[in-house]
Parts: sequence; structure tokens; C-alpha cells
Amino acid sequence: MTSVIAGIGWHVIGASMAASFYAPIEKVRKWSWETTWALAGVFSWILLPIGVSLVLLPDFHGFYASMGTALLLRVALFGAMWGVGNVSYGLTMRHLGMSLGIGVAIGVTLIVGTLAPPLMHGQGAMLVTTRGGLLTLAGVLVALVGVAIVSYAGHQKERQLRGEIQEFNLGLGLFLAAMCGIFSSGMSFAIDAAKPMEAAALHLGVSPLYAALPSYVCIMGGGALVNLSYCLIRLAAVKRLSLRADLQQPGPTLVKNAALAATGGIMWYLQFFFYAWGASNIPQRLSYVNWMLHMSIYVLCGGLVGLALGEWKEAEGRPLRLLWAGMLVIIAAANLVGLGMAAS
Repeated sequence: MTSVIAGIGWHVIGASMAASFYAPIEKVRKWSWETTWALAGVFSWILLPIGVSLVLLPDFHGFYASMGTALLLRVALFGAMWGVGNVSYGLTMRHLGMSLGIGVAIGVTLIVGTLAPPLMHGQGAMLVTTRGGLLTLAGVLVALVGVAIVSYAGHQKERQLRGEIQEFNLGLGLFLAAMCGIFSSGMSFAIDAAKPMEAAALHLGVSPLYAALPSYVCIMGGGALVNLSYCLIRLAAVKRLSLRADLQQPGPTLVKNAALAATGGIMWYLQFFFYAWGASNIPQRLSYVNWMLHMSIYVLCGGLVGLALGEWKEAEGRPLRLLWAGMLVIIAAANLVGLGMAAS
């Protein structure tokens, strides 16, 4: 049970990084979003995964060569699937707004990324035939309720403070959010597909806390290919955007923007760094709950970060009460999952 509590604790730290990584990025000035996102991505999807693996592995090139092309390609393709979800995220926000869009997208990601892997491995029966499985499944459903409440609270806040979103389109927005959620769950599939890489790292003597990290080179490499291609194509094709103009800003502006973008990218990577720590403390037979814990706590931490940054200070009455109610429901969901794991 102590191990499970530690696992949930590490997931909380990882999710808090995910919930707050955009805070430094949104402070970037006089750069296009594409330039900022690309630079942050270079740190989160390329430099850090490769750098960490160089430290962990005694033979970096030999390790990946021994994995076989088929495994590396499968893991990278799931990573690219996750990358498509990242790109579609912005379109979701455009038509649903931040709060409602995040909630719907994460809700879909949570249920697809949590339940699909055990079903693909023939473990679906365990969810409905054992006490632990039923408690865990109940935790997933309760988490979805919590996500929905927090999302609705955010949408009510946006309407209360700023009125309707100018480009609000419920039908299109929900479709995009569902697509974003499905593709973003590619990270869960990639982590599941990369289990042989994790086992190989353990065989080499890598600590269980770090054994999943070498697989991030392939997973995030696939995501980087999609995200960086999108940013570079936009920078080249859209007339109002210019990478050269962004990089011709005065020296102090360049240094500040680069530092902010790098900080956001590092925080984004750290969410999955601590995800690996959390997953290493969860029993292997219940590995499918890691994604549920990460995504639901993500929403919880997002609400707390929003409160800390003063995003809700002008909200009155019902939206704030709904936010607290939703966060308490998510906490209850995490406890249900913990009970389910203890009973399994």
C-alpha cells in the first residue's frame, strides 16, 4: 500500500508540471506561437529524452539497435499519434474555450487511454469480475464526472467574466475535442507498446524508477516530428509569420523568450519523467490505471494552478463552488483507484 501511495504522489508531481508548464510560455512576447512552441518542443521532445538516456544507458546506440526496427517504429508511430493530438489541441480551444475544451479532450483521453490497453491485452474481464477491478473502474467513471464538473465550472467562469467565446461552435468544438482526446491517448498506447524497452533497460541494471525513460526517445521523437513539422510549415507558409523576424528581436528579448520557452519545455518533459516514477510504484497488473491517475490529477492540478495564479479571483458564486466540487470528486476518484489496487 505504501508503494501505491508513493506512486500516486509522483503522479501528482508530474500532473502539476503538466498543468503549469504553459505559464512561462504565455509570458513570451514578440514571438509567434509557432516559434515558441517549436523551441519548447526541442527541449521537451528531443534534448531532454536523449540527454537522460545518454546518462542512463551504458551503450546508447547499442540499446536502440537491439530493439529491432518493428518495435521502434511502432512506438514512434504511437508517439506521432500523440503528436497529432497536441496539434489539434489549439483548434479545440478555439471553438470551445480553454476550460470546456481541456475538460472534454482530457475526458476522452482519460477513458480511451485507460481502458484500451487492458482490453487489447485480454484483461477486460478483470475489470468487471473482481472487487479490485470494479473499484478501479468506478474510479475511472467518478474521475470522468469530476472532469465534467471542473470543465463546466470553467465554462461558466468564462461566460461570467468575458461573455461567449467569439468563435464558439459546440458541434465542431466537441468533434475536435473528441479527436484531440483520441489522438492524445497515443501516449498511453506508446508507453504500453514500449514495455519491452523498459524490460531491456531493467536487464541492463537501470533502476525501476528510470527504466521507462529510454523509451521516451522514440515516443517523443514521433511526437516531435509531427509538432515541429506543423510549426515549421506554418512559419514558412503563413505570410504574417516569420521565424527570421522572431530571431531578429533585440538580444535581451531573445534571451528572455528562449529562457521562458525552454522552461516550459522542461516542465512538459518532467510530467512524463515523474509519470515514469509513479508507474514504477504501481503493480504491473494494474498498469492501466496510471494514465487515469495522470489525466484526472492533471485536471485537479490545473484547477489549483488557476486558483494560485488568480484566474478565478473575479469569479463569483456558482462557478467557484463547482470548481471545488469537481476537484473533490477527482480526489475521491483517485482514492477509489487506490482502494481498487489494494484489493487486487
